[in-house]
Amino acid sequence: MRQKLEYLKETPSQTAGPYVHIGLAPGAAGFEIYGQELGWDIAGPNAKGERIRVEGVVTDGTGSPVKDVLLEAWQANADGIYAHPEHTGEVEDGFRGWGRVITDFETGEWGFDTVKPGPVTGRNGQMMAPHINLWIVARGINVGLNTRIYFEDEAAANTADPVLNVIEWERRRATLIAKRELRDGLAVYRFDIRLQGEDETVFFDT
Repeated sequence: MRQKLEYLKETPSQTAGPYVHIGLAPGAAGFEIYGQELGWDIAGPNAKGERIRVEGVVTDGTGSPVKDVLLEAWQANADGIYAHPEHTGEVEDGFRGWGRVITDFETGEWGFDTVKPGPVTGRNGQMMAPHINLWIVARGINVGLNTRIYFEDEAAANTADPVLNVIEWERRRATLIAKRELRDGLAVYRFDIRLQGEDETVFFDT
């Protein structure tokens, strides 16, 4: 007797709910579980290169700040090397190249301190401009959003970047460029993220 095959149904997707901060950034939710929040130390004290701050706000389609966002960042060091066993080269002691921050519950602002990454060799051997990868989750987002932060003072490298060049419209590319200013001698890059609507930030498939 031939058995009828039964296929399991796909589990429905679910947005990141109000408990995402308890699990991923418990200190921000008022739970002092760890001596130091996981993922907040991106570069470490021994990282070489230019120390920078990156900050911004996440807004929805109406321009209103989204105040419960969690962002994860990945980056290479100043030599363009990731802290990953499959990446050729060495990184400084303590350099993680990964961090996790949340938006301020009142203002929606977020920010982190790190070092400016160097150019990175892509999978096909092409050089990519200095950038920081971001993964974004929040209530109302079914699947985490992936984007990149590029730097406006790397114009020549940005022009040749193979990922930026995939984006046809120059206006759309501009949504990935962080604006630089100096604040008390520190380079601060502003990168606001628009989830939808006019000037929506470019998001990438994984």
